[in-house]
Amino acid sequence: MNLTIIFTGTGTSQGIPVIGCSCPVCTSTDPRDQRTRTSAHLIADSLHLQIDIGADFRQQMLRHHIRQLDAVLLTHEHMDHLAGIDDLRPLIFIQGKPMPLYGSDQTLQAVQRQFPYAFAAPQNRYPGAPELTPCLIDEQRPFTIGQLTITPLPVLHGQWPVLGFRIGDFSYITDANHIPPQTLRLLTGTRYLVLNALRHKPHYSHFTLEEAITIARQVHAEHTYFTHISHDLGLHAQVESTLPPGMHLAYDGLTLHIPH
Repeated sequence: MNLTIIFTGTGTSQGIPVIGCSCPVCTSTDPRDQRTRTSAHLIADSLHLQIDIGADFRQQMLRHHIRQLDAVLLTHEHMDHLAGIDDLRPLIFIQGKPMPLYGSDQTLQAVQRQFPYAFAAPQNRYPGAPELTPCLIDEQRPFTIGQLTITPLPVLHGQWPVLGFRIGDFSYITDANHIPPQTLRLLTGTRYLVLNALRHKPHYSHFTLEEAITIARQVHAEHTYFTHISHDLGLHAQVESTLPPGMHLAYDGLTLHIPH
């Protein structure tokens, strides 16, 4: 089973350009500096999964001509990672079945509070509302979707618990500033690592670029891609040129093909 990763979004919660900002990054003409909210689309043979669905989800699906989605994996419940849930409706209608939504208990409870109409009983459901099936992730053990085995990667976002995911040689972590030792062990052998790198200045709940580079060196991945990037990090071309070998800034539309 081969794995294709599309970085559908690589920006932080405000996206880039930021509303009202005239900094060099927000006014850059380099398309790599135009970042929608962080997410990724995974294709494993005929299986399509989406990691996070922020406010730009509709735009991302249209931009990449994605017409199939078999399940959604949520890292956590912050709005820049789930605000696009209502835009699942067309895919649910096309496919004619509820959309499985995988997340921790805390995340799924938050989604049900914020989108209660998507979980209403059939007799009480508003016509045209999305129909979602909550699927609880036990962060202590792998789970399967179709033929794909997914290992949860628990990390911390400040004091907030967040899940990353590992599939074969590919590991994806966003919105973290601490990776516990047990999760570092789960990353052993990863060849492709995705990790958040917000900016250079320290942040209370995100890795800086320098901290993310340190983690990448500990993991010893052959290929590391940094995501969840703010305009404070700098121009893509300039920052990319300073990175160690094997490390890169991801950008919207970047696609990886990984033998699995």
